[in-house]
Amino acid sequence: MSMCDLSGTVAVVTGGSSGIGLATVELLLEAGASVAFCGRNEERLHAAEAGLRERFPDARLLARACDVLDAAQVRDFAAACERQLGRAGILVNNAGQGRVSTFADTSIEAWSEELNLKFFSIIHPVRAFLAQLEGQADAAIVCVNSLLASQPEPHMVATSAARAGVKNLVRSMAFEFAPKGVRVNGILIGLVESGQWRRRFEAREERELDWAQWTGQLAQRKQIPLGRLGKPVEAARAIFFLASPLSAYTTGSHIDVSGGLSRHA
Repeated sequence: MSMCDLSGTVAVVTGGSSGIGLATVELLLEAGASVAFCGRNEERLHAAEAGLRERFPDARLLARACDVLDAAQVRDFAAACERQLGRAGILVNNAGQGRVSTFADTSIEAWSEELNLKFFSIIHPVRAFLAQLEGQADAAIVCVNSLLASQPEPHMVATSAARAGVKNLVRSMAFEFAPKGVRVNGILIGLVESGQWRRRFEAREERELDWAQWTGQLAQRKQIPLGRLGKPVEAARAIFFLASPLSAYTTGSHIDVSGGLSRHA
């Protein structure tokens, strides 16, 4: 049961067809919000939409294929959202995976690709939806970020640098948008169960280990105090808190969702 009634609120989730994004869509629907979500993979998007419509038959829901790195597609998505559901009051930016590479083996093209993904997957949606958010009661933007923003890893140098920039972008937008009545916050996730980790599990050498054993060993190697990977819904709950009036006096902040992996001050 949701602690907050979002009836009458329109929420938008990018990267909403799986993982943390899909879990966030579910929580928003449970709270009574109308939800528009997008993703690049049309097959996965349609599968997610079908499952949601089965669970929430009366929900006002819009699923649309959209590449958030294409400004025109994002503008079209924003227009469709306003036309079909109304003006958005919540925007959740959730897109992008990690790139494993050191400084020595990260090409100029890879740097460009990573920085472009991490920044413009936020910039394009914010530009497209900001006019809708302005003037809405309790308007909020939430950006899904990584613990790498504060605790970089040498084997993920490009992603760590980009994530740190996104953390500062959130704080800058929070300061600029506060007079417009739009709060901006983020979450910093550690290791959370995802398709990326599932693919690594399928390619594991230790074939005798099941998912729980393999992820338990991974958590031990990474020295996660809680001894396991996070679940998408656990990150989604933090997003929901920041997106809802439950956090009405919070802006420019980040919630750490890393199971204790954080070592930064």
